[in-house]
Amino acid sequence: MRGLTCASCSSPLSKPRPDATLALQRSFAIESMICYATYGWAWVGGMLLLEDALILDASGKPVRYKGRTYSSDWDEVQEFCRTVYMPYRVRPLEKYATPDATMLSRKAGRVTMTRFSYGTGIYLDRFDPTAGNIIVLNTLAGALNHGTADGSVSTAAGESFVVDCSRTEYWLEGDPNHMQFNLTIPHDVMAETAQRWFGFVPDDSLWTSRVKFGGVNSPWLKLLDYAATAINNRGDRSAAKVIGRHIEEIICLELLRAWAAAAGVTLTDGHRSAAPGYVRQAEEIFESEARSAPTVGDVAERVGVSARTLSGGFRRFRGISPREFLAARRMDGFRRDLELEQAHLSIAQIAAGWGFVSLGSLAAKYRQRFGELPSHTRLRAMSKW
Repeated sequence: MRGLTCASCSSPLSKPRPDATLALQRSFAIESMICYATYGWAWVGGMLLLEDALILDASGKPVRYKGRTYSSDWDEVQEFCRTVYMPYRVRPLEKYATPDATMLSRKAGRVTMTRFSYGTGIYLDRFDPTAGNIIVLNTLAGALNHGTADGSVSTAAGESFVVDCSRTEYWLEGDPNHMQFNLTIPHDVMAETAQRWFGFVPDDSLWTSRVKFGGVNSPWLKLLDYAATAINNRGDRSAAKVIGRHIEEIICLELLRAWAAAAGVTLTDGHRSAAPGYVRQAEEIFESEARSAPTVGDVAERVGVSARTLSGGFRRFRGISPREFLAARRMDGFRRDLELEQAHLSIAQIAAGWGFVSLGSLAAKYRQRFGELPSHTRLRAMSKW
């Protein structure tokens, strides 16, 4: 392909790496020839964003994958989709059409990134809500048409669409030229991020909103380009896990902001104050007394309501139970002490100070929340002293 140019716009074509797998060379070569004049790739400042996402790593070498990265078998393609997205129904737009699918995926913390195309026109619906997943569909080439509350909206190259399939129904139609860089994010991960950064979990006015956002010059697209490059940067596994959680955090935070802006939902303290006073008072008690772990019944009595009313208030205005709120504050406090307590104190001693008895259970919950073990946090903090 050296020296070749696009017949439509005379743009130089990308050269596939000689050491790439056959499937990746095929995918890379084909996609490199799909230029803006033909399908509308997302260009920013002369750079083709996400062109090599999940194909080449940060050093320009092909990313290695286990398993198939290309398939023309419907069952094989749907098994990939069930794994990285969720179960749903797919129907080809043309009768008897076969897929020509690209199937690449990488994990960044608890976020799954996929470079995916069916290679033929499709209609998707009946997304399984029990999977508990949010999907962000970022169009690289071709176009998708998405079902919304008001009918439908289309996304072209550089545009994105988000839907929480655990909270609302959804369908989409993709043209034969579609190519996606998608994200699959568990609803609970987004709820945790909202609680951590904004102090509350939004209600269904956000989660049921199916909205289009982003665009060719948006910070969102540039963030995805960075994330796709960083997650494939070759290095030791421990560093990769930290980078993965870092990418998870910034993606979820930026997605919350963009989603809320498109849905007309406010994520400021003013919105948080809409919760009843007893909920806000209970939060203050749980936060200030997290180490002693007050019971829900005790806190409810102190703020003048029943335990049932307090639990209902948290569920409605925070999206979590009082116990879950307290558990998160205790875990945050334990992490803070791991980073700040004197070096002579062991992890077991710090945990005992918070009333944690089972170190195994604590480590598992800690890793689920922060993406690393308590020992990793402690060692990193001590290395900076």
